[in-house]
Amino acid sequence: MKVNTKRLLISVGIPLLLGFIVGMLSGSGKGYQGVIQPSFAPPGWLFPVVWTILYILMGVGDYLVKESLGTDESLRIYKIQLGVNLIWSFIFFTFKWYLVAFLWILWLIYLVIRMIREFRVINKKAGNLQIPYLIWIIFAAVLNFSIYILN
Repeated sequence: MKVNTKRLLISVGIPLLLGFIVGMLSGSGKGYQGVIQPSFAPPGWLFPVVWTILYILMGVGDYLVKESLGTDESLRIYKIQLGVNLIWSFIFFTFKWYLVAFLWILWLIYLVIRMIREFRVINKKAGNLQIPYLIWIIFAAVLNFSIYILN
């Protein structure tokens, strides 16, 4: 399979750019420091590193699905989960609605599982690239719930 560099860069660039913009607008760095955190909470500097990697993996998965002529449903699920992902930051960091954010991230977990299934049918590698994302948001859900309990 020949790589279309322009399409790959666009597919990777979109989640990276959106994630950066939402991170700046939602005040995610400041919001995380201002809450009581559980003992297992990672340091704040780790989040942008992890999310950068995850957004790259999402973008590569999106590219692989598109190049494999993915279905409208697979790409629709990808877009919906990306939107749900980005909105979570505002719910958690801007509004500090920790319980709502927890319920929201449970919905995101469901959507990511659906996305992985859809992607794997079209391109197994595209689906497998999303597994670290699923693991991270499950961890984020536990962290979110713990912050809700502690605050």
